[in-house]
Amino acid sequence: MVTTLEQSLMEEYVESTGISGTASPRRYLWTDAFAVCNLLGLARSAGEVRYLTLARELVDQVHHTLGRHRSDDRRTGWISGLPESEGEQHPTRGGLRIGKLLNERGPEEPPDPQLEWDQDGQYFHYLTKWMHALHRMSQETGEPDYQRWAVELAVAAHRAFTVERPPGSPKRMVWKMSIDLSRPLVDSMGQHDPLDGLITCLELQTDHGRKAREEQALIPAINDMTEMCYHAQWTTHDPLGIGGLLDNATRLSQLVFEHHLPFHDLLDQVLLAADRSLRDLSRTSWLSRPADTRLPFRELGLSIGLKGLPLIRDLVAGHPALLGAVSGLLRYQLLAEQIESFWCSPRPRTIQTWTDHREINSVMLATSLCPASYLRC
Repeated sequence: MVTTLEQSLMEEYVESTGISGTASPRRYLWTDAFAVCNLLGLARSAGEVRYLTLARELVDQVHHTLGRHRSDDRRTGWISGLPESEGEQHPTRGGLRIGKLLNERGPEEPPDPQLEWDQDGQYFHYLTKWMHALHRMSQETGEPDYQRWAVELAVAAHRAFTVERPPGSPKRMVWKMSIDLSRPLVDSMGQHDPLDGLITCLELQTDHGRKAREEQALIPAINDMTEMCYHAQWTTHDPLGIGGLLDNATRLSQLVFEHHLPFHDLLDQVLLAADRSLRDLSRTSWLSRPADTRLPFRELGLSIGLKGLPLIRDLVAGHPALLGAVSGLLRYQLLAEQIESFWCSPRPRTIQTWTDHREINSVMLATSLCPASYLRC
């Protein structure tokens, strides 16, 4: 059932960020990926074609904004370097910018760890979110271009973010790349990036409308990220990171039990990491902290992930070991209600930690309220 609050949050978002109305378009890749899924969900739940039209317009804006160089950059055109007409056909082949306020630092500029958060570039975990959004667009519309763009983005991201330094050492990933994918901006690896990439590529590979060539193109990425996952440690104290683990577990459970992929052991590892992380988080007093010290979107990421647990439980019902792991996680479901109830109240949404990040907070609250479209694989 569609909630009035979810609709109002998304209506405000499409107006304020220029998807519709008179405002100039302002695109940010992470938020827009969630927004696409929310609009698809509203199109189904509310039965309004207008929401599907808005989702299409949002995808087009992202590609024509974040797939091209910034207005304050001396470079112009598609960040892939493709000619105009070819870039229109392949808007994701060079990746997509984050959409940060400031331009990326130049090749000769020394890194400033604090400033780097506000500077543009490309994040792998943002790209995987957009791949998922494009995959969902393809599922809902039946149009193959969305799937093709997702696969092309996956191939480009794997090629750019995966490194082997020094030669012969195990492959790993870098956390942040330059806008044109020519150089790393932050060399360390995101804790969950290989897991995000593997599950997203598996999702794209199992799409029923895929072409054989696109399926083959994903094999190097799947092989590399599978190897990286063998050596990974995923336990985290970050609510958003825990939510990401649960999100991955929800999608992986669909791949394992609906598409029959042989990744039972990986699913078990992800569930155990999520359980350890939630157990550690529950020993802290994070939910009782003053509202102005809390970041809503990070908490809402956890809420979204927790909303997938009933689906996981139903899918693993015939697998006792996995069912036991899920049963332990289900005791944390109340956290989702607490988080959602708190940020649904009008007063917390007037404080600075909400208003400073209004768009990402609003979109993720809307996803938490109706997560089915986002969590679908």
